[in-house]
Amino acid sequence: MARRARRRRRTRGTGWVTATALAGGLLTGCSSDDSLTYQTDYSAHRPLRVVGYPSTGSLETVQKAVWRLADGDAEGLAALAVDSTHAEATARNWVTAFGAAAKGNVTADFYDDGLVRQVVVLYFAESGRTKEIEARIGEDDRWGLTLAEPDPAEASAEPAWAPDKPGGTGSRARPS
Repeated sequence: MARRARRRRRTRGTGWVTATALAGGLLTGCSSDDSLTYQTDYSAHRPLRVVGYPSTGSLETVQKAVWRLADGDAEGLAALAVDSTHAEATARNWVTAFGAAAKGNVTADFYDDGLVRQVVVLYFAESGRTKEIEARIGEDDRWGLTLAEPDPAEASAEPAWAPDKPGGTGSRARPS
């Protein structure tokens, strides 16, 4: 009798484990393409170092921008634009100017409060170069980038106001 009870307990446990595995498999199969793409990108690139206080939307947008730069994907970078007027030309310019540097360590220094827009300075460790970008909410209420530098000289220019190292002008301070 004790044997039969033990067998029943094992069967119940196995059934529970099977049901849990099936439910997990179904949930995984239902994940969105965006989520899967983000996870794949995240695991295929170096981590972005962050200084300051980004919002969730600005951080994700800047992270995707750095990945697109590192991949040499001007089309993917242009897809992040909030306005398509100069997006393709600007994206090509950015990839040419910063693509190789984005394959190495990159630090993003976030300024402003990040409610609707954030100025971000990217520090490319291997090249020592910097790039100022702006992440903001577009007309469709989604975060994107301002890509309005169709002139290659303008697109590759480094910000004169940015400190030599991330966090040097108070971006670490919490906005008031």
